Amino acid sequence: MDIVFIHDLQIETVIGIYDWERKIRQTISLDIEMATDISKAAKSDDIEDTLSYKTVAKRLIEFIEQSEFELVEALAERICSIVMEEFSVPWVKLTLHKPGAVRGSKSVGVIIERGTRPA
Repeated sequence: MDIVFIHDLQIETVIGIYDWERKIRQTISLDIEMATDISKAAKSDDIEDTLSYKTVAKRLIEFIEQSEFELVEALAERICSIVMEEFSVPWVKLTLHKPGAVRGSKSVGVIIERGTRPA
């Protein structure tokens, strides 16, 4: 398997457990690795034969901008489900960053993997 990736996709959303967090939009950042076979696209040089990172990013931006999760864990799980189910991805690794959530830290968040890891 090959990997198609998106690094540092920044999206504003409502995320958090505190009352003040429910009233504002915060920026989260995503790093996503998605297993796929790029050989058909490499031979054809046709966007229709590949996993389009632009299409994935647009779908996730649309979903996340409208979401209002309390926990990054719940948001991360849903992101992975969307990628796997809607784009037929057998394995995904997601790093979800929540910058500024802890004073003195550049970022906090979660890293999750779902599906069958590529060989």
